[in-house]
Amino acid sequence: MTATTSLTAPRPVPTTEHPDAAEVPDAAEVPGAAEPAAHPAGVLAGAHIHATHNGHVTTLPRLHSDGPFHLRRMRPDGNTARVGIIGAMSGPLGGDRLTIDVTASARAALDVTTAAATLALRGPTTQPATYDVRLTAGDHASLRWLPRPLISAAGSNLQQTYTIELAPTARLLLREEQLLGRANEDAGHLVSRFLVHRAGQVLLDQQTAYGDPEPGWDGPAVLHRHRAVGQLLLVDPGARFPRSSVLLGEDSRSGCAVLTPLAGGPALLATAVAPSSSILRKLLDQALTHALSG
Repeated sequence: MTATTSLTAPRPVPTTEHPDAAEVPDAAEVPGAAEPAAHPAGVLAGAHIHATHNGHVTTLPRLHSDGPFHLRRMRPDGNTARVGIIGAMSGPLGGDRLTIDVTASARAALDVTTAAATLALRGPTTQPATYDVRLTAGDHASLRWLPRPLISAAGSNLQQTYTIELAPTARLLLREEQLLGRANEDAGHLVSRFLVHRAGQVLLDQQTAYGDPEPGWDGPAVLHRHRAVGQLLLVDPGARFPRSSVLLGEDSRSGCAVLTPLAGGPALLATAVAPSSSILRKLLDQALTHALSG
């Protein structure tokens, strides 16, 4: 089944911003920064999260969102601030230009999650939607990005990009889960890129592409007919990570994961494929447990 939705303009979503917050400029306000224009039938929208440490705990001086995003402060976990991203409308659809910008300043600790899965749908245009996630962590900051899965529905066309900037002493935990098609449905077209810099040097630059017209994406050399794929990226200067790659799951038919140290770390990248979202999550959890066990 293919879901088709027509959307011509974003519906207003309330903006939540701390009254005493120091103003942080949006990307459009920075000289030389230009956002790509949305298709006339698409949405141009973004969300901004800025966490700072006030000497005692992490605070959230800036939460701003519009379009399909609504940001909610969640109960802190000790000194860690927590933010939930709630979808206020369907998307991303073809032609949309969506951006999430998250900054954890020096010594801040921030967890970000989503309330539900992100569903990429076929839109009123065949042009791809873009979904850009920008994560920045300062000195001695801790940033955890743990969203619900991204579902690439039949007929959708999405280009997702992660751009991550880490200070030398920053810690990052990122989990990304992608489901290629809903139940008994073909996959949409999904292109995903990770670009990670640590201390100004490239730590990871990787791109994957699934769904037609990509050649061989579901063949034995890539997904082997699996429809759930995910990655777990862990960067922690204080951790003692394994020095060699580890294979988790011996039977490729029921899913497997590879845990690999990255040059320029200390960092580990786990990549997993599985026949279902539940098995994928189990593999990524196993990878994290193995990484933290040293």
